[in-house]
Amino acid sequence: MIIFDCDGVLVDSEILSNGIDAELMSAAGYEITAAELIRNYIGRPKAEIWAAIAEQRGVPWPEGLLEKADALLLERIETELEPVAGVAEALALIPGRKAVASSSALPKLRKALARCGLLEIFDPAVFSASQVARGKPAPDVFLHAARECGVPANHCLVVEDSVAGVHAACAAEMRSIGFTGGLHSYPEHAKALQNAGAVDIVACMLDLPGKVALHRP
Repeated sequence: MIIFDCDGVLVDSEILSNGIDAELMSAAGYEITAAELIRNYIGRPKAEIWAAIAEQRGVPWPEGLLEKADALLLERIETELEPVAGVAEALALIPGRKAVASSSALPKLRKALARCGLLEIFDPAVFSASQVARGKPAPDVFLHAARECGVPANHCLVVEDSVAGVHAACAAEMRSIGFTGGLHSYPEHAKALQNAGAVDIVACMLDLPGKVALHRP
């Protein structure tokens, strides 16, 4: 089975989400850019990212700010979100079972996939870190996806765009392919994913079927 992360792999939401977060955090007195958030934090559950940065800055966020970020992102998903270039074509060329395992909350995850015309490809095998005890880089959501689908973990291959996600796949004893073709990708992206443990890197979604055929268990 092939397990896909969602944000930044199937849908180009990371650029939207981190832009909103950076704007709100900066307005609240903590200057940070979307690029910094992407480089240092993507792949982890959003609430954990906000909590980690609040601890780093030394004071809590204003009440309701995270909820405002979530609401703004849902609005922009409905009007602006696009699938990663070539993803529908690539998925059609990858045989066998497929699942999604994401750090996003389940309602946002399903909304994003539906907006991009991808939900029917995976449903009901759509899983969120909100369904398990720990988010990425812990392996819980990948192991949950494998268990719910009745597939041994060592028979799964993961497609991930984040260091946290690759670490989670390694912890689940699943091989992973790093994807660097999203709009949020940065110059050291491929090297970071390789260093985290990805067995291969794909920069264009249309190259993914060949890499999957090479590495799938």
